[in-house]
Amino acid sequence: MNHSVFQENVVILTGASSGIGREMAYQLAGQGAWLTLAARDLGRLEKVSDRCRETGARTLVVETDVAEQDQCQRLVSRTIETFGRIDTLINNAGITMWSLFEDMQTLAPFERIMQVNYFGGLYCTYYALPYLKQQRGRLVAIASLAGKTGVPIRSGYAASKHALVGLFDSLRIELTSSSVSVTLVFPDFVATETRQRAFGSDGKPLGESPVQEDKVMSASECAQQALRGIARRQRRIMMGRGKLLQYLLPFIPGLIDRMAAQAIERGR
Repeated sequence: MNHSVFQENVVILTGASSGIGREMAYQLAGQGAWLTLAARDLGRLEKVSDRCRETGARTLVVETDVAEQDQCQRLVSRTIETFGRIDTLINNAGITMWSLFEDMQTLAPFERIMQVNYFGGLYCTYYALPYLKQQRGRLVAIASLAGKTGVPIRSGYAASKHALVGLFDSLRIELTSSSVSVTLVFPDFVATETRQRAFGSDGKPLGESPVQEDKVMSASECAQQALRGIARRQRRIMMGRGKLLQYLLPFIPGLIDRMAAQAIERGR
């Protein structure tokens, strides 16, 4: 990766307190980025910030629930007050679920997932976009392979990621003349704490992961692949089975359905 790309590049990173976001923060800090780190858990966010500063990075911590529009506006405003510009926005914050649709005892998780995964990206992008256009910057959304095809047990999550992909694909066309690049990242299963907090059928966090976390891609590797593509202003970054999915889906959708079901059954 060209390490000069993110040198003194002002990056807003949501969902920075854990998982992929945390690893992206560490790697960006190592490349000299100036970071605005956003998440709901202020304590964990401060720890990430401290480690980033140990590498010499400049950081700003903003406690943020991206599901709240006014907090997204404040996130952007604080960044401008501190750094004076925005070069890159990485919409990474996300939550998920793990239950058959028919087993759900409440539909509240569907609303919350859509608020965080879709509207969170929409809100942050809306307020950051004027500044990104000034800098001819990078606009990024961390999607999922579930944003390309249906996935059992995760219907609400897949729906939110499909919506996110539709939004950013549309923005790419609208922003063609602005020189703002739009990158969608499609990870496969990644070892993170996200699934422990996933909504179960009762609407409460699972508390443990149903995935074989030691047999899937690490968050560090995912972050590295994502940042390499973001630096190059790639249109889409497909990971794991996604590289095969993009070619097979139009021709053998039934096989893709079976592959999705098998992935959930195996937990990897």
